[in-house]
Amino acid sequence: MGLLATSLDNQNLLRALEIGVVALIWLFFFRVIRAVWVEVRPPKVRTAPADVQVGLPAPPAAVAPPRGRRRQGLRLTVVEPEAQKGESFDLADEITIGRAPGCGVRVEDAYTSNIHARLFRRDGSLWLEDLGSTNGTWVNGGRVIEPARLSRGDLLQVGGTVFEVTR
Repeated sequence: MGLLATSLDNQNLLRALEIGVVALIWLFFFRVIRAVWVEVRPPKVRTAPADVQVGLPAPPAAVAPPRGRRRQGLRLTVVEPEAQKGESFDLADEITIGRAPGCGVRVEDAYTSNIHARLFRRDGSLWLEDLGSTNGTWVNGGRVIEPARLSRGDLLQVGGTVFEVTR
């Protein structure tokens, strides 16, 4: 009888270990799926209150652009996150936004791609183009699918960082 009881105890122990391993595998898969969902889900779109004025006006451009047109001295001013609020970036003829060290506007945010978006000038206007980012680029609450024209007061969201186009 002792041998039979030991055999049953071993079977029960193996069955319990089998159930535990299967439960750990399922837990692992749920964690992976959750991590992917968090990375792919678009960020919450935030808008700045209308009565908040951010940043100072940019100094006038030192060199006039070709063809006699005056370039608008537009800048990107951080509205969110609160820790970087008021930080401002001059906008050149072409500048990239992202986490990579070579980007003109560097954003330290897990939801921002290495080279996330590009700002460029065409026909005297400022344009924004998403460069295939995972979480998308947003202007005034709408996702940018094709190059979008920007003007003063527009809110640009890259990951969890919100910028306002200012002078």
